[in-house]
Amino acid sequence: MKESSEKHVIEVSGDEISAVHHKASSDKWIILCHGFGGNKDRGNKQRAEFFSENGWNAVRFDFRGNGESSGAFIDQNLESRIEDLKAVTDYFDPRKFVYFGTSFGGKVVFHTALERDPDGIIGNAPVTYNDIMGEFMSVVREKGRYEYIEGKPVDKRFAENFEKYGFSEVEKELHTPIFISHGADDQTVRFENSVKASKNISSDVHIQKLEGVKHSYTDEGKQKMNHAIKDWLKRLNL
Repeated sequence: MKESSEKHVIEVSGDEISAVHHKASSDKWIILCHGFGGNKDRGNKQRAEFFSENGWNAVRFDFRGNGESSGAFIDQNLESRIEDLKAVTDYFDPRKFVYFGTSFGGKVVFHTALERDPDGIIGNAPVTYNDIMGEFMSVVREKGRYEYIEGKPVDKRFAENFEKYGFSEVEKELHTPIFISHGADDQTVRFENSVKASKNISSDVHIQKLEGVKHSYTDEGKQKMNHAIKDWLKRLNL
């Protein structure tokens, strides 16, 4: 770990969240959320270093049940992830900040933004509408349990909680500037879903379409996204 970064342990509902703060000499913050079964090191480590080098205090953390954070994965759901992001935000208490969310972390970011009012939102192939995970949820309901990622099962509690968070509330109430990066060849969360969201959300939305990129970004795709985000933030005077 570089000298410019510092580990933190954040308490939430009796558990502990592991977070890393990459420091910068500014009052600007970007809080990075990983995907469904990811962790703070996969992708977000390099991304945090990139934004820290470009003047942003960057925070990457593990949702409970992932990485170095405590808690069992099967006990977590969308609501717990929203609680985690709120706890991380409140812990660092940034004056000016943006949220970044990858895949399922994108859905976490959109719904959390309704309560924490960031200055900007960035979605990396974000989950938006609930029907994106329709097949996933049908298996959970039928079998009572589903292990989409080995060693990280979910059960009916996850599906029941997920249904409480429709995207219509985000469409109506979110007025924060949004940047969405999405691979044109994404077969997991299709690009068309982000196009639909951009048309229905009340706020200003910029979409970056990356040709030849799937749900898991190539190194080139990650670089293109990071630089495009940096330019977008400058245009917002952030």
